Amino acid sequence: MNEIRYFTPLEANRTLPLVKRIVADIQTSGRRLRQLAEELGSAAADDAEIKKLIASLNEFFEELEGIGCSYRDPNFSLGLVDFPGVINGEEVLLCWRSDESAITHYHGPTEGYQGRKRIPDELLREPETDQGEEQDDDDSGTGEPVSGDPGRSAR
Repeated sequence: MNEIRYFTPLEANRTLPLVKRIVADIQTSGRRLRQLAEELGSAAADDAEIKKLIASLNEFFEELEGIGCSYRDPNFSLGLVDFPGVINGEEVLLCWRSDESAITHYHGPTEGYQGRKRIPDELLREPETDQGEEQDDDDSGTGEPVSGDPGRSAR
């Protein structure tokens, strides 16, 4: 069994460009699957296109699982994706819906979508960096960091 990867809200949001593309593919394939299954009725189980769509969907689901998140919308309408996370010391699921520009909500593992709560604002902001702090560069003007290993570069 794979170890669970826990995302901060910022980390989960950084995956969204890729997750959005995968979810768009899932929704397109899923809607086509539902439409075709309705048209074919009991003959759907033996249809080559249905089998191909199911295989494609399974690949997309595995792709999301490889990132560390999971698709949670069996109707292919909302495009729900959950990312494991920890907020206030408790395991939660950071929850994203395909029509949202960013991950801003979470819910408990047993609450589901209806239990969504807003992620605290301080967890959605990038940490501020103090531009006035002393840099870790030497005074040679090379821009190379000073480290204990003279052969090591930050690049």
